[in-house]
Amino acid sequence: MASTHLSVPQDRNKIVLLAMKGIPASTFFETADLTGYRKDQLAEVFNTSVKTFQRYEREAKNLNPQDSEKILKIMALFDKGADVFGSLESFRRWMDKPAYGIGGQIPFDLLHTSGGIDLLMDELMRIEYGDLA
Repeated sequence: MASTHLSVPQDRNKIVLLAMKGIPASTFFETADLTGYRKDQLAEVFNTSVKTFQRYEREAKNLNPQDSEKILKIMALFDKGADVFGSLESFRRWMDKPAYGIGGQIPFDLLHTSGGIDLLMDELMRIEYGDLA
């Protein structure tokens, strides 16, 4: 991920430890840029508004551990997705259409929970290794 100053670990333990400290609110905007989703679409995943993220950024606040973890997991997911699908654009197309391996769900809709992001990461691993059964 070239656009962010934050090194995003792929290891779940490291993600949790980093999230517990809280990450800068500005990372939300970097994540929107990385994913290509509109800021309001991404803010919906966090059940908050873009204005709230803007205020936190202005006040140089860190996000709470839950939102920090979700952002870090989303960033790691998009890193992995771009690798597996060969490009960010191809991965985004997959994120926006019903996916067979996750019961016909639209992958983007699963970003609302940390567990949903984990399911998507697991599905990427299956796709990467050809385990599509």
